[in-house]
Amino acid sequence: MSAAPLAIEIICTCFLAAFLLHRYGDLRKQHILTTIATFVAWYFSFLIVFVLPLDVSSTFYRQCMENHQPMVFTTPHPPLSTTNATSNLTSTTEKNISAETHPLNIPPAERHPLKLPPGALGLSIMCVKPVSHVPDNVLPALWHVVYWTSQILTWIILPMMQSYSTAGEFNVGGKIKRALIDNAIYYGTFLAIFGVCLIYVVARPDIDVDADKLKIICITASNTWGLFLLVLLLGYGLVEVPRTVWNGSKRGYNLAKTQFKIAKMSTEKTEAEENLEDVLDEIKKVSEKIRYNHPSRKHLDTILQKCPEAVRKSVKREVDDYEDYNKAPDIPSESQLVKLHKRVINATQSHHRTQAQWNALLEKAYLLEDVDNNIGSTDRTFKRTLSAPPPAFIRSVYNTNVEWYWKCLIKPWLMKGFAVVLIVFSFMVVWSECLFFIKEPVLSLFAVFINLAKQNDNYVYIEFASIITIAYLCFCAYYSIFQIRIMNWYYIAPHHQTDEYSLVFTGMMLCRLTPPMCLNFLGLIHLDSHITQEEKLEETSYTKIMGHMDVIAIVSDGFNIYFPIAIVVLCVCTYFSLGSRFLHCIGFQQFIGDDEMAQELVDEGRQIVKREKRRLERKLDSEERRREWTERFGSDTGSSDRVIGPRGRGSDNSRDYTGGRGRYTVPRSPDESDTTELLKEAEPIDYTGETTDPLDDYSRIDSDQRSYQSSVPHSSRFGSTSTPRSFSKPPKGIFDDV
Repeated sequence: MSAAPLAIEIICTCFLAAFLLHRYGDLRKQHILTTIATFVAWYFSFLIVFVLPLDVSSTFYRQCMENHQPMVFTTPHPPLSTTNATSNLTSTTEKNISAETHPLNIPPAERHPLKLPPGALGLSIMCVKPVSHVPDNVLPALWHVVYWTSQILTWIILPMMQSYSTAGEFNVGGKIKRALIDNAIYYGTFLAIFGVCLIYVVARPDIDVDADKLKIICITASNTWGLFLLVLLLGYGLVEVPRTVWNGSKRGYNLAKTQFKIAKMSTEKTEAEENLEDVLDEIKKVSEKIRYNHPSRKHLDTILQKCPEAVRKSVKREVDDYEDYNKAPDIPSESQLVKLHKRVINATQSHHRTQAQWNALLEKAYLLEDVDNNIGSTDRTFKRTLSAPPPAFIRSVYNTNVEWYWKCLIKPWLMKGFAVVLIVFSFMVVWSECLFFIKEPVLSLFAVFINLAKQNDNYVYIEFASIITIAYLCFCAYYSIFQIRIMNWYYIAPHHQTDEYSLVFTGMMLCRLTPPMCLNFLGLIHLDSHITQEEKLEETSYTKIMGHMDVIAIVSDGFNIYFPIAIVVLCVCTYFSLGSRFLHCIGFQQFIGDDEMAQELVDEGRQIVKREKRRLERKLDSEERRREWTERFGSDTGSSDRVIGPRGRGSDNSRDYTGGRGRYTVPRSPDESDTTELLKEAEPIDYTGETTDPLDDYSRIDSDQRSYQSSVPHSSRFGSTSTPRSFSKPPKGIFDDV
């Protein structure tokens, strides 16, 4: 017995949740409460997935010890006289066993089994103890904390945080009130299920309602809601995940689908930008109406904090102290500012979401085009255009030749093989979901494999197979959430591009779907006594904490067992893309290969990618030329450098005029011509000199002309000049003859 495996899984799961939160979220910008709540939700959900297999192996060990416990048969009233040696059968009573009281000589009707501790009388059969086995009180305590914390998060805290973050009110009380109103439908569905279950229990005279029954009713309502959603999501994900992996190996199909998404995202991105611009224009108009000393100005400042920095700088406060703002008829009310605040939050989130998805799609399109262009490479080196290269420490091993073999030869075939494995796994899940309630013969494939491993005491295989199965079910369910079009408001983007709203949503869905998914898995491997109908079946600590739905028979014996069969119907609909075709018929464009409209969007997406690629190439070329020119001529002071010296009347007072600053040179850009250079070097005429006597000015014309002409440098067009260009003030009356 060792707690090391459990401790290692707890620590590794913690690091996994922290790594994913750091990769997808921006810890520096998002609120600390959002970070903590999302981390706890992800961490506890992952903990259920990875610790439940340890509970399964420990349960099989306890079942083995229970089945092989030695038993001694005794009579109700043993004889008073005995001749054999006594044996201590229990801790409190000593009974003498003689030839007359031997188990074989006792009539069957008078035999009473008495279980002994393992090792008593040397009759016990030793069971192999799992390496990950922990004391019996550890896992129940862990499940208490994990389950109830995740339920509080998914039903109370996270929904309120999600609505609180998008509320337009300017105080805490108003935001909480708005969050309750927004979640009325959400809580209403749960309360409706809870109410139906409660009425059913109260109507039965054979059941007394107490605290334990109410707890079971709450768990029943939560699991029923989660199981209903889980079946819908698995019906889509079990088919779409293998198909996506298979199509990912087809370069032309994958590129065309990405271009199709880019064309659709272009429209959505444009609409989001226009919506944001309209909201920002309205904010500017409102800022002109609300003066800086108006009571509503603090609300406007709160709204401006949600706007981009450029908008905040462009909005200037009015400083009309004398104006009586109470008489202004067109100042927006607080309710109007609340609506404007909510519009700003939604528009900003929509713009951020579309921009992140747009950048991800473009990066994917660049990479797929690079793969398509490198297929016919004769030197078998992978040449990139605009796709991001791998990090430097990876490029030392993963060079261009290795990258070509991986992306052009190995990866497509590997993805096809992996897709076949996923297809087999999905078939096993669908088959087992339809037949797991049949115990004789055992038709659930997962139950068959787990029972074989249990007979051989192969606990490592049991734990590994359980983790893989639960993880695949989770991935299929969560993949469906972010692929269904109606859920496109939420997204997961790496490189810190996921907003707080989506992070809270993912944590909420993880906490809601993981518990019923694990109960469903325990039913697939026949570790639920309601399915096997075995009274002596040892159950997991997780099931003991969750309890059975005996209080509501229609749920425990009906819905939880037979509703998963609906996965078959949903899988068939997903395989033939009936949902996508229906949405396509009513006007929502979907990627269907044989459709003309879809092909037009693919062509449009291809043109968009070309346009974006040309724009990025011009930008990169310009930056490269500027960098090379700076590195090459940054310290050169030849004729191509513009010498900017002090300005003033002459060399005597020039230093005083410039404040002691010396001359400095600016290298000429290769795009500039000589004419452009001369125009830029032309100094404005300075007429700031003060004169007291006009006659003195005219008397100095000749001397000024001589000094002016002598200061003009004599240099060739392409040569260098030895005399810096320093112009004194042009003499007055120089253009009098014109």
